[in-house]
Amino acid sequence: MKRCFSLPPRLQTVADLVPQSKSLADIGTDHGRLPVWLLLHDLIPHAVATDLRPGPLSKAKDLAKRWEIGADKLSFRLCDGLTSLSPQDAETIVIAGMGGETIAEIMADAAWTADPGHCFILQAMSGMDGLRRYLSGAGFRISKEILVEEGNTLYIVLYVEPEGGRKLTEGEIWVGQQNRDDPLRGRYLEQELFKLRRAVAGLERSQRPEDHEKKKWYELAAWEVEQMKKEWDSWQL
Repeated sequence: MKRCFSLPPRLQTVADLVPQSKSLADIGTDHGRLPVWLLLHDLIPHAVATDLRPGPLSKAKDLAKRWEIGADKLSFRLCDGLTSLSPQDAETIVIAGMGGETIAEIMADAAWTADPGHCFILQAMSGMDGLRRYLSGAGFRISKEILVEEGNTLYIVLYVEPEGGRKLTEGEIWVGQQNRDDPLRGRYLEQELFKLRRAVAGLERSQRPEDHEKKKWYELAAWEVEQMKKEWDSWQL
């Protein structure tokens, strides 16, 4: 194998979760680094790279050419989300680097994502609560949640399967369920608890009836996350 380029921590975490020897679709591939890296390491047999914009897709093609990845290993499609993919095109679906609501919309627009036989590796740049709420309501199971730090920002990568899920609580929707020994979890819980408390304080000043109901959700989530933080702190003693 040629000496390969390295991936940034966020993408490396995604790559580490990709099942070996299974075909992959990288949705919103941008520069194509993830599928090219996986193919160069012989971790997957074939990949489809898609993007909504021709510019990034052209750069992905250039990267594949530079590393001598042939069309029999990596194909490219200009499309919106999963619109040009069929269930047979890939076993592993990666959707990373987008907002949580956008990822949820992409999955909801492709009815076959709810069928067994696929796994999904999802990484949202924002709106994790909206993504978890969609997955919970649609019956998906979040099998793994990995925290990763890149720069000064914490990101979460989800490994999701299309069956066996359960309804998440409001606290779980907001912060998920990472391993209790994850060294970043305490900081993440503290960060999200601060956001929830700030949201509650803002809603308390509102006179709109719908905000009164919304405040109840945030208060419940804040209480649950506070209990999770206390539990995590007790494990550190």
